[in-house]
Amino acid sequence: MADRSFLDWPFFEDRHRALADGLEEWCKGNLPVDHADVDAACRGLVARLGQDGWLKHSAIEPDGVGRLDVRSLCLIRETLARHDGLADFAFAMQGLGTGALSLFGSTEQRQWLARTRAGEALSAFALSEPRSGSDVANLEMIAVHDGDHYVLDGEKTWISNGGIADFYCVFARTGEADGARGLSAFLVPAETPGLEIAERLEVMAPHPLARLVFKGVHVPASAMIGDAGQGFKIAMSVLDVFRSTVGAAALGFARRALEESLNRVQSRELFGAPLAELQMVQGHIAEMGLDVDASALLVYRAAWTKDMGAPRVSREAAMAKLHATDHAQEVIDRAVQLHGGDGVRSGHIVERLYREIRALRIYEGASDVQRIVIARQMIGGN
Repeated sequence: MADRSFLDWPFFEDRHRALADGLEEWCKGNLPVDHADVDAACRGLVARLGQDGWLKHSAIEPDGVGRLDVRSLCLIRETLARHDGLADFAFAMQGLGTGALSLFGSTEQRQWLARTRAGEALSAFALSEPRSGSDVANLEMIAVHDGDHYVLDGEKTWISNGGIADFYCVFARTGEADGARGLSAFLVPAETPGLEIAERLEVMAPHPLARLVFKGVHVPASAMIGDAGQGFKIAMSVLDVFRSTVGAAALGFARRALEESLNRVQSRELFGAPLAELQMVQGHIAEMGLDVDASALLVYRAAWTKDMGAPRVSREAAMAKLHATDHAQEVIDRAVQLHGGDGVRSGHIVERLYREIRALRIYEGASDVQRIVIARQMIGGN
């Protein structure tokens, strides 16, 4: 059983503890799922998470009531990741894909949230491009104003839920100014003519990913989310909320690796005694526990700070994501070592964790980009 003493920390309220307890029981009865058909698995997970009420935490009410509670988002992602990485992915993409609608969407646009919260529609966040990933201000995709429409042309790549999403939150250059000030965001339904799934992307831990091509895609002017030129602000605001949750998912992976390792060293014998009696093994376990608790403190500090009303938590969120993802990689690597040959056997839980964790150090801002964010915040005195 994974350590749950962190729920007693002052970052949390009783409602958070009740949420964690309820989701833990749900996970025991529903996860993991069969990953043989990843698209079908994701659709099924979204439907089940919606039907059972967990996706109501991923977005605000369609009428604009409520707010995103980052501590709840983090607790849900940590718990799901500990049980099934694909379940975490399914939940996270519903939140990330609708984040712009929760924070900046019009009354009409927010009607999509009724379907995403119910698990009846899948969303996607279309930001990255072939020549622009972490450098958002360098986006090349264009959206040209044409009467009461905008016409979108360009490519997006590494788009989670690409190919199975019902709509995409798309960022494009509208040209109000150079660089970051000339970007806008658009709500684009998947069936819009001219939007093509150019390529499905296969990765080491299977997830639905795709490269999208936009060829003369016409969307009404009302599809713009927020105001023209607000795209960079919208993207950064969404990431400011969800970046901490990436750290939470990594924390879930690390907790599972530590749990599996504790079971292993107490049940496996070497030279006539449990592995746990070897001082070198005890050193590994101590380092793993330290990394897990340090990551948890950073993740839930960032979430609590945002929930307490801080307008931006760029530094705190960057620290949480950087530490939690990088150190989860180290925790899982130690778990593989402690499991010996079993640790690299295809299908073993720690082998799956080893593949799952790597992408988290890249998406939503690679580790080195987080270091730049932290340094700039510190040098700037923020």
